[in-house]
Amino acid sequence: MSPHHIHMEHTSTTEVTVTRQSHLTRILVQIGLVLALFGCQSATDRSTDDSTPGARELVDLRNRILAYTADLEPDAAYSPPDDAQRERVAESVGHLLDGDATKAERLLDPLGLKLTRLTDTESGRRYDEIAAARPGRAERWGRLYLTADSDVRWNAQVPHPVSDRDTESLGVRLLEDNPGGSLVLAGAHREAGRGDAADVAHRADSVFHAIVVELQKRDVPGVQLHGFAKDSDRPYEAVLSTGAARSTFTEAAALADAMQADGLRVCRSWSARCPLEGTTNVQGKAAERHHAKFLHVELSPKARGDGNDADAAATALSGLVTTWNSARR
Repeated sequence: MSPHHIHMEHTSTTEVTVTRQSHLTRILVQIGLVLALFGCQSATDRSTDDSTPGARELVDLRNRILAYTADLEPDAAYSPPDDAQRERVAESVGHLLDGDATKAERLLDPLGLKLTRLTDTESGRRYDEIAAARPGRAERWGRLYLTADSDVRWNAQVPHPVSDRDTESLGVRLLEDNPGGSLVLAGAHREAGRGDAADVAHRADSVFHAIVVELQKRDVPGVQLHGFAKDSDRPYEAVLSTGAARSTFTEAAALADAMQADGLRVCRSWSARCPLEGTTNVQGKAAERHHAKFLHVELSPKARGDGNDADAAATALSGLVTTWNSARR
């Protein structure tokens, strides 16, 4: 037998050993997560610890979120919350960011909303989820996911899940891949309900808007993810803007540079005439009022979901939120 054959046989054995070790390690990690989760549940005294939600679950975070958005339909019913309900949600988010989960839970419960501490089985990272406690009107108001492992230092916003195809998947990817983040997710297809009632990027009477504004008041920068259908008038993979905000040009330029370095064609709205600049976006207008950082990102179909362009866009966006995460430490 030649030396070449001997070498290949040795490499194969090593790979099998590494694979078995990796598989065993992953099993042990998952067992450890389960034990830690139930250990914390039995050991925590809620009378003395107001910072931890009472409900806890061990979940596959990506599957949980995408299973929720998969049910969104354009002909579904949707009615926005009233002023008092929106204010109550915003107040609850504020208490949660301040570390008082008990007060947050008390405010959410009458609205049919529930606060749950999630532990992701894939990464072991923890998140606090605000979501509907049961089927009903509040189920279509959307969801919030906040990192529970650190202060919240950035947020990704998905106002048009499903209708802007794969923006929800990109939002989850940013949340999973980068620490310090949060995900604000609309809960209805943009064409649901009557008229433009569910188009939360252009309506201030939504839970989505109330949450984003609460984060803006606390100086948490945000990037809002949109999608467009590529045609002859839009020969780009990305259109970047700061909407009505005027405080995010440095980050916008850096994001554009990173995307172009990976081969994406980018229209920079601050230095060129671009379609879909997001100047009527109500979260962008609120960011300008609160002097908060806000980026409006429109992506072509190939720059969302799977494929090289989508990977390039996700990598550049990860660089953006990493910068925000580092700046706020």
